[in-house]
Amino acid sequence: MNIKLYIYLIIFITQCQAKQMEYNKLTEFEEFVIINKGTEQAFTGKYNDHKEKGIYTCKQCGTKLFKSEHKFNSKCGWPSFDDEIEGTVKRVPDKDGRRTEIVCANCSGHLGHVFKGEEYTDKNLRHCVNSVSINFTPSIDKKKIDTAVFASGCFWGTEFYLKKLKGVISTSVGYIGGFKQNPTYKEVCSGTTGHAEAVEVIFDSKIVSYEEIAKLFFETHDPTQLNRQGPDIGEQYRSEIFYFNETQKKIAENLINILKKKGYNVVTKLSKASKFWIGEDYHQDYYDGRGKPYCHVYKKKFGI
Repeated sequence: MNIKLYIYLIIFITQCQAKQMEYNKLTEFEEFVIINKGTEQAFTGKYNDHKEKGIYTCKQCGTKLFKSEHKFNSKCGWPSFDDEIEGTVKRVPDKDGRRTEIVCANCSGHLGHVFKGEEYTDKNLRHCVNSVSINFTPSIDKKKIDTAVFASGCFWGTEFYLKKLKGVISTSVGYIGGFKQNPTYKEVCSGTTGHAEAVEVIFDSKIVSYEEIAKLFFETHDPTQLNRQGPDIGEQYRSEIFYFNETQKKIAENLINILKKKGYNVVTKLSKASKFWIGEDYHQDYYDGRGKPYCHVYKKKFGI
């Protein structure tokens, strides 16, 4: 074999294996359906009668497959869709030559079968899909999207806990509360910019409240330590809440008062949010695949 061709082949196989490793881990039954092309029992799937607005995605790889407006009630016992998101669903003739299988165009995971000519809808098409082959992401009401910023020592550990809270849409680590424009990590660590290492949290207030997030903030660091957190010492590691409005400020003040009544000498500062500077890429989601933080430990402080 040509050596160059051999090298390209090795690279291709390696890339395919790496891509496979990114797929979601499946249960035994999910593998039976998605990998081995099995079928779940009719009327048993969680999405058969599902009517919420949002996007249906591939269980194995996360590819967006169907919109909620594509879904209709065919009374067949499985979720039915009369359309798909363009380019996401692949059709494969069954070996028996009678039916047409549908698979995820990205990972080839088995979804179900497609049927034409049944006249259920004007599109005259039915994607008959196993609930176990898909996940669902609800539509986000942009009016309910809110932002919060917290500083509690090394931003790696702060993000680790806050991003796991249900209702949190995204998190970013960065710098806030200083006077230098667009500071670097090295500059912040020098202690000369006035910034704190912090985490910006974008969340859906229909699912999680600001108070719930603030409680987790207090419960995952020691708010009694001044300008430090564990072994990390310096003003950039201070405990501080950067509020965006009076409601957030009052919630934070109330939680601090509760902790003080419990005997905690809270030194957490409250400041009006200023410009949040996004940190370098290598700091984002730092603890993904790296275990737990070395300086942040969860400790319940607010009771039930």
